[in-house]
Amino acid sequence: LYKRKFFQRRELARFAWQQAWFRLAGVEDPEHMQDARESALSIVKGHRVSELMSIGEEIYDEYMADRIWPGTRGLAQAHLDAGQKVWLVTAAPVETATIIARRLGLTGALGTVAESVDGVYTGRLVGEPLHGPAKAEAVRALAAAEGLDLGRCAAYSDSHNDIPMLSLVGHPYAINPDAKLRRHAKEREWRLRDYRTGRKAAKVGIPAAAGLGALAGGTAAAVALHRRRH
Repeated sequence: LYKRKFFQRRELARFAWQQAWFRLAGVEDPEHMQDARESALSIVKGHRVSELMSIGEEIYDEYMADRIWPGTRGLAQAHLDAGQKVWLVTAAPVETATIIARRLGLTGALGTVAESVDGVYTGRLVGEPLHGPAKAEAVRALAAAEGLDLGRCAAYSDSHNDIPMLSLVGHPYAINPDAKLRRHAKEREWRLRDYRTGRKAAKVGIPAAAGLGALAGGTAAAVALHRRRH
């Protein structure tokens, strides 16, 4: 978006600093989160949804496609091949999430929703960012709408922020976990898998009883769900 003149160099520098702080500290600063939220909304305000969707397709091809962990992609495909449904669930904009899900052949996506009127962004959110407990609530609502038994579903994430979501399902998995999630997963004997070079962890298999599988890579967490069998 910077290359396409959506925002200035000083804003890019601020985003870079916040991301660097997060990577070093391992936790999200509430002030950084609020600042990023307000900045993102101001950036898209007045732009058409169709414009951002078109740019999103280009961004996926240029920056995202080659950054998806092959193991994560394979895990999603294994659930799909087993006839299960797979959703991407992320705090990222729902437009971005939808593009990623479609490109990977997933069932669908849940993401943060920015308000639009007549196809133009207003600069406000619909509800809250899909993050932490809000992500878990969204998954619970999806399960209710789809008639899913979360006890027979699986969820995957790399971030301790997704512990509320992981705790909902009968088959939680920590994939490329941060330190807090790794510790939490070991304490609760959740399955671990690390696709990063030089790391060792238990191999993840598709749970036979699972009706849902969820993936995570980078900042995105994904969830797969399947209708309960009667």
